[in-house]
Amino acid sequence: MESRVNLVLIGYRGTGKSTVGKLLARELRRHLVSTDAEVVKRAKLAIPKIVQQFGWDHFRDLESAVCRDFAARDGLIIDTGGGAILRPENVEALRRTGTLVWLTATVETITRRIGGDTQRPSLTGTKSFTEEIRDVLTERIPKYQAAAHHVVPTDGASTAQVAERIIQQVFREPAG
Repeated sequence: MESRVNLVLIGYRGTGKSTVGKLLARELRRHLVSTDAEVVKRAKLAIPKIVQQFGWDHFRDLESAVCRDFAARDGLIIDTGGGAILRPENVEALRRTGTLVWLTATVETITRRIGGDTQRPSLTGTKSFTEEIRDVLTERIPKYQAAAHHVVPTDGASTAQVAERIIQQVFREPAG
């Protein structure tokens, strides 16, 4: 992988994108950017407030603009929101200038990791926390699979182990 190409972390919330991204940024001496953080910065509102006041479509529009802007830059580590892959134009933009790494985890691991997260509104509004994760993951898995150049499981692995797996897969394995 060329050094100027972006490294894009995709996956459901709670799979470790933000935490692993920070370590990768240090290890690879790259700038880490977050699509969610940039949406919040531009909207001057927390994500639950954006969704509450303007709806999911508006949030996704903001997210798409951020994906396009980040994809136009070089040498970034991009921590995407879990739903960034829902819009094909986001995937196309990010793949044009980046290598997409899908971080995976089981429903049980995700539930344990994000149980206390209040910065994300419910995606379904009607189901239990675990049911929502299971249902949304089932819907998104084919999209993550289609978008990803590499897949890195995070269950039972430390942040350092996940970062090392990404570095091995993306930078050290021969292209095939």
